[in-house]
Amino acid sequence: MQLSIIDWLVVAAYFALNIAIGFYYKSRAGKSVDEFFLSGRDVPWWLAGTSMVATTFAADTPLAVTGMVARNGIAGNWLWWNFVAGGMLVVFFYARLWRRSGVMTDIEFSEIRYSGKPAAFLRGFRALYFGIPINCIVLGWVNLAMVKILMLVLNVDKFTAIIVVLALIGITSWISTLSGLWGVLVTDVVQFFIKMAMVIVLAVCAVQAVGGMDALMTKLAAVDLARGIAPGGKNSMISFVPDLDSPWMPMITFLVYISLNWWATWYPGAEPGGGGYVAQRMFSARDERHSLLATLWFNIAHYAIRPWPWILTALASVVLYPGLADPETGYIKVMIDCMPPSLRGLMLAGFAAAYMSTIATQLNWGASYLVNDFYRRFLKPNETGEHYVMMSQVATVGITLISAGVTFYMDSISGAWKLLIVTGAGTGGVLLLRWYWWRINAWSEVVAMGAAFFVSVSLQLFWHLDSDNPVQFAWLMIITVGITTAAWLLATFLTPPEKDEILISFYRKTRPSRSGWAPIAKLAPDVKPAADGLNNLTCWIAGCVMIYMALFGLGKVLFKETGLGLGMLALSATAGFYIYRDLSKRGWSSIAE
Repeated sequence: MQLSIIDWLVVAAYFALNIAIGFYYKSRAGKSVDEFFLSGRDVPWWLAGTSMVATTFAADTPLAVTGMVARNGIAGNWLWWNFVAGGMLVVFFYARLWRRSGVMTDIEFSEIRYSGKPAAFLRGFRALYFGIPINCIVLGWVNLAMVKILMLVLNVDKFTAIIVVLALIGITSWISTLSGLWGVLVTDVVQFFIKMAMVIVLAVCAVQAVGGMDALMTKLAAVDLARGIAPGGKNSMISFVPDLDSPWMPMITFLVYISLNWWATWYPGAEPGGGGYVAQRMFSARDERHSLLATLWFNIAHYAIRPWPWILTALASVVLYPGLADPETGYIKVMIDCMPPSLRGLMLAGFAAAYMSTIATQLNWGASYLVNDFYRRFLKPNETGEHYVMMSQVATVGITLISAGVTFYMDSISGAWKLLIVTGAGTGGVLLLRWYWWRINAWSEVVAMGAAFFVSVSLQLFWHLDSDNPVQFAWLMIITVGITTAAWLLATFLTPPEKDEILISFYRKTRPSRSGWAPIAKLAPDVKPAADGLNNLTCWIAGCVMIYMALFGLGKVLFKETGLGLGMLALSATAGFYIYRDLSKRGWSSIAE
């Protein structure tokens, strides 16, 4: 792609803006670890929520969506659309609890919920496990996507692209260490609007390159016919729901996605009950109301608003570039061939924004684990705040270097996704119930993590279940979740419960539902948790309806089924109004700013 001096000046201006933001927040970030990692717990909901959305919009995301659509049509997105239910569960059942906990990281949670050596081991192990290998796998696949983009856009070889990526990592790492979470949050908002504007423009250009929406639908029908599929029927390119007789999504696999995967599997950004950088944003929120609204906005934007520009560009790439060996690169080819020359610099800046927002969050979040949950907890517990900030900066640089090494040896983005999904299968149950059932202890989590990893790896190595085979993936998930759940339940009942004083302290601080904490509630009769379980359940259902109807309604309108689309959007608005009324009646909207 030919880039003019104006394009390079636009890119340079983008980086200058990010660096300026970093310097602006430098003094605030250096005040304390709380400021560096949580922005002093004073972040408004719109800033925290938009930052979550920006973080999940990495350079790899539109490429991955393009690959899904090229292989399996719009319905291929159910690989991640199934997480809607889990996301809304976080909004109504867990966001307030996380904010009340008062911890700095979700791993620190281990030692306010549990006690003794098992709790300390769990905290230290999770800090190292998620802070280094898991975090660096995520960083590795994001880096790999950026490498693919640069190879095509700049017409360079892989080695040169990796060198450029290392330079981008260096800049991002510097900004992250300079400004802490405040800088990450504000640059996330700037980056989000840049990249959303650019992907919308690209989608419009892609559809125009095909000849307009009518021409796109006609040509997609021809693609369906070439695949032996009736246009507009089951398993067509524009079908929103997969054909449950199809080889890529048989009924057993779809049922696993919609009934099991969203709550039983740990996955970055979609952790059961919330966790990782999503939890970090909830901790940083101004109060419980802002924590809930931040996660609500995140889920609406992530699932209902953002996908369609990616999907339209992906569909256009199928028509424009049939038979690509790597269909994910179709998105980049559309950008190279269809983007107006005057906007190429902005588009490249948009990809840099998508890349840097995710990298900045992963670095800050990973460093918080290593410093707060390992270094300060086990190695240097009595140092000054300035010392911990300095070590946070050192940890950020260390993670940067390790992730760069991982990128050299990683070949597949989707392979890394599946690795994390499978190895985290089965842990979701204990992560959800630890808030609502007093009997769960530290050993429950330790056994869940160990069993999930051992069972999933054994099934793949010794029983040769292939996660790339849809049916075998489904059985891999079912067996892993079943055995892991049985293992951690058995461990729970074979080991003693946590000490009363720990449970009472946790119950007082977070005020979960009384029903699962009855023995502890008797010991703390002064605590009056809200009896809002039924309200939360109905809001959860309404939230899922709101998002899916908005998602499908927008799609139907785009594909000229206007009446059906508007009806779905009306149902989405009705569900949203129900949520608003319910929250208002419960007084959440009156919580002080």
